[in-house]
Amino acid sequence: MSGDHYFSASPASAENLRTIRVTLAGSEVEVTTAGGVFSPDRIDSGTAVLLAHMPPAPPGGHLLDLGSGWGPIALTLAIEAPHSTVWAVDVNERALDLVRRNADSLNLTNVNAVRPDDVPDDVSFRTIRSNPPIRVGKHELHGLLERWIPRLDERSDAWLVVQRNLGSDSLQRWLAASFTPGYSVHRTATGRGFRVLKVRRHGRPVQASATSPE
Repeated sequence: MSGDHYFSASPASAENLRTIRVTLAGSEVEVTTAGGVFSPDRIDSGTAVLLAHMPPAPPGGHLLDLGSGWGPIALTLAIEAPHSTVWAVDVNERALDLVRRNADSLNLTNVNAVRPDDVPDDVSFRTIRSNPPIRVGKHELHGLLERWIPRLDERSDAWLVVQRNLGSDSLQRWLAASFTPGYSVHRTATGRGFRVLKVRRHGRPVQASATSPE
């Protein structure tokens, strides 16, 4: 059995490309997925809950899908906001290739699928949407959020979906304790055993350090 995780940078498992039909931004579309990425056979339940409960994408500016996988969140943002620039960020090179394939097949020209260090330091985001990789461990997860949430524009929101039995309530408490002052944290929805958390930035954005952990 392969030791790959969906957060492996270069999966060693067979690519095993496949085409699936999913609903994105209200329309049924065909997308390409593969082995060695998160939820290759469908939109996973957590992402589905997030997509059902997050507001429409801001119409312009830079938007971030953090931990994009094959791209359901990034593609939805790009469809909803064709004049925006959507950053699909993942450490998994295979996942990034799939986002690019899917954006091309859907004629979406506003998607940048990149590794974390390839996002310019001076870019800040009008929204962050994420089904974060909880299984990387608490230390890595906290480092990830500490890197990206401060890059929200002022009066902008991050929307995160986390499974209740994988620590959504403790993550909400950590977010509320870690991002203050200038932020607020609320649970906005529940469904299928998942919580949707909203982190609101009220103050001015702070440029992230280039040496911050991924």
